[in-house]
Amino acid sequence: MSIKHSLLALLEQGPMYGYQLRAEFEQRTGATWPLNVGQVYQTLSRLERDRLVEVVAGDDAEASAGSGQTDGAGERQVSYRITEAGRAEVATWFATPVPRAHPPRDELAIKLALAVTLPGVDIGHLVQQQRSATMAALQEHTRAKRAHTPEPGSTAGLAHGLVLDSLIFDTEAEIRWLDHCENRLRRAALDHSSGATRPAVTPGETR
Repeated sequence: MSIKHSLLALLEQGPMYGYQLRAEFEQRTGATWPLNVGQVYQTLSRLERDRLVEVVAGDDAEASAGSGQTDGAGERQVSYRITEAGRAEVATWFATPVPRAHPPRDELAIKLALAVTLPGVDIGHLVQQQRSATMAALQEHTRAKRAHTPEPGSTAGLAHGLVLDSLIFDTEAEIRWLDHCENRLRRAALDHSSGATRPAVTPGETR
């Protein structure tokens, strides 16, 4: 998840300080991926270093952050605004497809891949437990979707609905994949019990 680009996109709406950005992000995504405010400020510091945002100074700072206000840590609020370079970065982000060539690590896929290569792991039990957990997550997402009643014309409501749809589709896909894994494991067990072995491959030979 690109926190950097998300914060830049929000700052296109006007100057904000860290707590405002966190609140805006969570409101627009239904608090599905809560942000740590420290992470927000660290990201803002890097964006300032890269000249994609700048600290609002003088009267502009008072107007955007509020005179004398402090953040949740008791520190003086520092308001940030996006630069022209930052706007160009956001435009490029929205115009560029999310890369799939190098997907993020999937803990479940890694766990199963290791489980089938190590002795003493009850893979069938592992799959069953995961399916139960994923089914419970799907039910929770589905309940949230049914309870989601955005006001007509609400863009924030539409955004939250799209996030919920994504969560539902992801969990449904994981359940289908687990079914597929279970079928493959069952076939592999039958092959093993029937004495089927892999054909020998001589050195230098490829299949």
